[in-house]
Amino acid sequence: MPSLYHFHACHYLSSSSLSTLLKVCQMSVDITSDEVLHNDVEEPDSEYKNESKSPRKSYASVFEILHSFLKQGNSSILKVVTNVAKRTTSTRLTRKNSAAFDSLFEDEGKQQKRIENKSGALLSGLAYCISSCSMILLNKAVLSGYNFTAGVSLMLYQNLVCVIIIVALELCHVVSTEKLTWKLVRVWMPVNIIFVGMLLTGMYSLKYINVAMVTILKNMTNILTAIGEIYVFRKLQSTKVWAALFLMVVSAVCGGITDLSFNAVGYTWQIFNCFLTAAYSLTLRRVMDTAEQLTKSGSLNKISMVLLNNALSIPFAIILILLFDEWEYVYNSEVIIIPMFWFIATLSGLLGLAISFTSVWFLHQTSPTTYSLIGSLNKIPLSVAGIMLFKVPISVPNLFSILFGLFAGIFFAKAKMS
Repeated sequence: MPSLYHFHACHYLSSSSLSTLLKVCQMSVDITSDEVLHNDVEEPDSEYKNESKSPRKSYASVFEILHSFLKQGNSSILKVVTNVAKRTTSTRLTRKNSAAFDSLFEDEGKQQKRIENKSGALLSGLAYCISSCSMILLNKAVLSGYNFTAGVSLMLYQNLVCVIIIVALELCHVVSTEKLTWKLVRVWMPVNIIFVGMLLTGMYSLKYINVAMVTILKNMTNILTAIGEIYVFRKLQSTKVWAALFLMVVSAVCGGITDLSFNAVGYTWQIFNCFLTAAYSLTLRRVMDTAEQLTKSGSLNKISMVLLNNALSIPFAIILILLFDEWEYVYNSEVIIIPMFWFIATLSGLLGLAISFTSVWFLHQTSPTTYSLIGSLNKIPLSVAGIMLFKVPISVPNLFSILFGLFAGIFFAKAKMS
């Protein structure tokens, strides 16, 4: 509350001085009010924050100017105005500079994060492609290169390697998995039976068919899955998806007709593999919700599913080996004394586990859409490598059929995106 002395002193002010002083006071209030309304940048000084947020301090600064002016007399009006102007200008420049530096550092942080995300997506995608391609090529080398016909024994060894590695990583606290309970095993059993059949038919088909044709014939799985989704989940597909599926059928038929190394046994195994792969995908979706309810955490990560599938497949594999007397073939086989054979078989088992880890990593860095598209594009280098490494006899029509099938797979992935 201004005193009586202040009001008497104001009476003796000249009109021009008083007008100037009031403009300065108004400017101070406007500046403070403007900062309150447009204060969208974090202030570097808490003192300035408090001033901008409190209107009372704005009026207090006005009376402070009046008091200083009345105390010094009319002759000091220019000094008071100059001091106020300097302080106001300095404050605004300091805040603008601070805001500019904050914005600069924020932009640099965003750019650095963007670069890290791109590099992470590139590395994870590359790791996923290499592991998935290498496993198929190594299985082909074991089954065809060494003429090893014991597919169940190979599956047993690879799954055993996966289980040992996952258990070792869990003991080292690198990964975490859900505890296996009888209720969870009982619910998961249908999925595992189909999983074992899918692995075995895939191995036997790969033994008799070249890698390029296996990748094209695997597209038939998408057709069976799309039909199954209609009846099981009542999910309708778009026209683009059906068009892509039709192109896949055409490419598979043309590829089979023009295949110079056509093998009826191999094609039969591959047809069974397509049915089992589609059944595995559909059954997994139905069982997943029930299985997650039986876990302590209420969820089932991919590492737990890998452990569940590989661990439960071991008893089934042992039963099949004894049933078909495959153990006798393995015992008398000459390839089991070759160190390189065991190295390739072990490496293929490690790559099977690597596919699981890299797919989770890749999905974390990108999106399911990108994951699906890269999976389709991955068939191109796989087909080329399969033809070149195993010296597959190929004709020009068969080559065009393979390329057409690869294009149909990419078109299918893009149709699913839309």
